[in-house]
Amino acid sequence: MHEQLLLILGLLLLVMMLVMLAQRIKIAYPIFLVLAGLGISFIPGVPVLKLDPDIIFLIFLPPLLYEAAWYTSWNDFWKWKRPISLLAFGLVFLTSLVVAYTSQMLIPGFTLALGFLLGGIVSPPDAVAATTVLKGLKVPKRTLAILEGESLINDASSLIVFRFALAAVMTGAFSMHEATGQFFLVAGMGIVIGIAGAHIFYAIHRFLPTTPAIDAAITVITPYILFLSAEHFHFSGVMAVVSGGLFMSFRAHEIFKTGTTRINMTGVWNTLIFVMNALVFVLIGLELPDIINGLGEISLMEGIKYGLIISLIVIVVRLLWIYPVAHIPRWLSEKARRDPSPGWKNPLIIGWAGMRGLVSLATALSIPVMMNTQSEFPMRNLIIFITFVVIFVTLVFQGLTLPLVIKLTKIQEIDPILPSHEQQAGIQMRLDKLAVQKLDKEYNELVNSNSLLENFKKALETDIKLHQNHLNSLEMCTNRRNDMAEYHKVMLDIFALQRKELFQMKREKRFSEDEIRKAESQLDLNELKITGNKHL
Repeated sequence: MHEQLLLILGLLLLVMMLVMLAQRIKIAYPIFLVLAGLGISFIPGVPVLKLDPDIIFLIFLPPLLYEAAWYTSWNDFWKWKRPISLLAFGLVFLTSLVVAYTSQMLIPGFTLALGFLLGGIVSPPDAVAATTVLKGLKVPKRTLAILEGESLINDASSLIVFRFALAAVMTGAFSMHEATGQFFLVAGMGIVIGIAGAHIFYAIHRFLPTTPAIDAAITVITPYILFLSAEHFHFSGVMAVVSGGLFMSFRAHEIFKTGTTRINMTGVWNTLIFVMNALVFVLIGLELPDIINGLGEISLMEGIKYGLIISLIVIVVRLLWIYPVAHIPRWLSEKARRDPSPGWKNPLIIGWAGMRGLVSLATALSIPVMMNTQSEFPMRNLIIFITFVVIFVTLVFQGLTLPLVIKLTKIQEIDPILPSHEQQAGIQMRLDKLAVQKLDKEYNELVNSNSLLENFKKALETDIKLHQNHLNSLEMCTNRRNDMAEYHKVMLDIFALQRKELFQMKREKRFSEDEIRKAESQLDLNELKITGNKHL
């Protein structure tokens, strides 16, 4: 056990060094992760590691889904709900259907239920892979919003397909009529449990005397409790985590009241998700030799052939589906025509960004080894192997060529969105004016007697006149303790009011949530200049 743990940690360190290399040569790190997983399987003498499939599913899925929900812009999600829904539900079901019937005809002994199982696994693209590849590239805001929204919901829909297909394989019975009814019941009640649980955690964060460390720890615990609570009643733990994550994200301004809390939590979650991404590919690298040996009568070349065919199917089906989704609703609805046309470039980028990743791999590894005490799960190793091939092809081939596609299409911003620097100037101007009004209304006498506050107000007024983004007043501090205490108290009061104003801006939908988050982060940093780490 100690040797296996040391091996995993050593390989994890090796993978992280490869990620550093990926950053150095400016290649998206998920591409290096899948290459690392393949490379680990070729290391001579590496022991085979076998983990409980249920443990893999439970450990990895809840936090991955929760993190995706947390960073999803609700305003963008709701604005583009039509294309997101058609991709997240329509494309997932279509891909699962095509993969199911193709694999049944293609692979000897492959049943339709196993086909739907495979389809549910490989149908959802990975948000981390797409956003990492697109990072630093000039793509329309609409493209990113649709990809992020799709990846949030398609994980849920594909995992529900996976769940029903798994039940059909295990029991040998499947009814479309019953499955449809169960789908809405399982998903709907999962949402109910997720929102109810989120309210409980909201109350804990909001009303109990937590610290930034406790808040961060509770956010890590939350997705697991939501998931297990829903699964306990045989409802969708995936929908519980997604709905709970969206609720908590929307109310984050109320429950995480200090900049220290938000910065600390961001660091915790960035580290957690990165390590989970790396760890899953280490695990597949350790299991891959055993998976290949367990292909049975199917040779390695046949497995690769099946994987390549399924990869081609998921790529082609997505490209064929994306253009009708983008344009047919505009022909049918006057409301849809109010938004600028996506043209042919935007759908092409969205279609080519359908890279599979961590969720598909973790789901495949969660397939039980045994049907019961007597028989093994049919074709388990082949399904996992095909999944790895699909991830490899889509991540490496599409991931490496996506920047080239973007460059060749010369895609421009589609919607009338203000440039980032203009949005930041508008946000900062509004916050500065609010601060001046607060000083004039409630702290006018104190401003006249406190040189720090007087200088701060003058800096704000200069900032408003010159349209500057950064304030310099905090650098003018002195060692006068009484003035400093008063100054800190007033500044924290202003920061709290400005956060409420940022939330109001979010509701008005005038500025993008990305830019509002940047302004909130700047507020957090300004607050940390005053408070340091005393909240920890």
